[in-house]
Amino acid sequence: MKLFFWKRKTAGGPQKKKSKVREWIEAAVFAIVVATLIRTFLFEAFMIPSGSMERTLLIHDYLFVSKISYGPRIPMTPLAFPFANHTLPFTKTTKSYSTAVQWPYKRLPGFSEVKRNDVIVFNYPCGDTALYSKSGDDADYYVMKRNMTPDTLKLFYSDPIYRPVDRRETWIKRAVGISGDTIMVVNGQLFVNGKPGFEPPEALTGYQVKTRSGKAFNDKQEKDLGVDGGYGMGEDSSRYYTYDLTKDKAALVKQWGDTILPDPKTKTRRGIFPGDPDNFPWSEDTYGPIYVPQKGVTVALDTCVLPLYRRIIVNYENNELEVQGDKIFINGRETKAYTFKMNYYWMMGDNRHQSIDSRFWGFVPEDHLIGKAWVIWFSFHKTYKDFYIRWGRFFTLIK
Repeated sequence: MKLFFWKRKTAGGPQKKKSKVREWIEAAVFAIVVATLIRTFLFEAFMIPSGSMERTLLIHDYLFVSKISYGPRIPMTPLAFPFANHTLPFTKTTKSYSTAVQWPYKRLPGFSEVKRNDVIVFNYPCGDTALYSKSGDDADYYVMKRNMTPDTLKLFYSDPIYRPVDRRETWIKRAVGISGDTIMVVNGQLFVNGKPGFEPPEALTGYQVKTRSGKAFNDKQEKDLGVDGGYGMGEDSSRYYTYDLTKDKAALVKQWGDTILPDPKTKTRRGIFPGDPDNFPWSEDTYGPIYVPQKGVTVALDTCVLPLYRRIIVNYENNELEVQGDKIFINGRETKAYTFKMNYYWMMGDNRHQSIDSRFWGFVPEDHLIGKAWVIWFSFHKTYKDFYIRWGRFFTLIK
């Protein structure tokens, strides 16, 4: 007995077999679509490029960022080259996206809200405007504008380039303050709502070390301390060397009989947010108090407070702002108060003396959040001296 299965009849005889090239193209397109969906809605790989989060996260740690923790952010600039941020691969200035279509900020439901002290990957807020040097290298517009005259800026850099929120540089920090918190730093100690803030057990602090030999530490000592080298700076650069150490390692240096002093960062600088040292004479180690805005909360607004929230009002929440003497006008109306439309966060690096964070550029809006740092899946150490894989960091959860 024969069994016959239904076969679709095709006009003109049997179906033509696909070529190998077409099969490869279809497989590649399918893989790109699947990978893009995973990257957008589930998790994304990220590499640590700097030491601002040491020793919680180390340079050349590779980690996964969970998009589902806070809810995946729907792409705001959907017309873009796959897996590229703001420039095409192998180029320095060619945009990888088109702004012909721009979608409003929307986030799908997640498993949790942002918790204080979460380690978060986000789009750098001040990356909304960028410059390219004549060689094509990327530069921070606001830093260059602060340090150069307009004529010098035009001489060395291109015209400013605006980048959409989801096409700005990706950074990673710890959310030491969430919306509604009040942040303050006193002599290097973080305070949140008047109480001592979270201090990561492996956090680094800068120390000035005067060694008994008068020289920097040798290779064995540096290995014991987990550092790659110090630099001669501080009170007397010929006798003092600056190292970034944990509290335990600083205690070890004292046991060696060397003199060790904190390396204070108390000098007021124009580069400190909000960039108004006359009215806000703050530094990295002496900062605040400053309120982290919460959605729906109204704050009193005058010309003294305005520098703290100007970028929020204009850049993040898209209002027109004008100041006439002591009067403030928002969207053409005089006002003495402002109600925030979004939640904001205060980000700081665990390596407090080597971190460019909210103390320098202010608040992170909720629409800039990409996801929660989840797990380290690969890590290696590389210097001019040596190279090795950090096997012990594989599959370490990030806390």
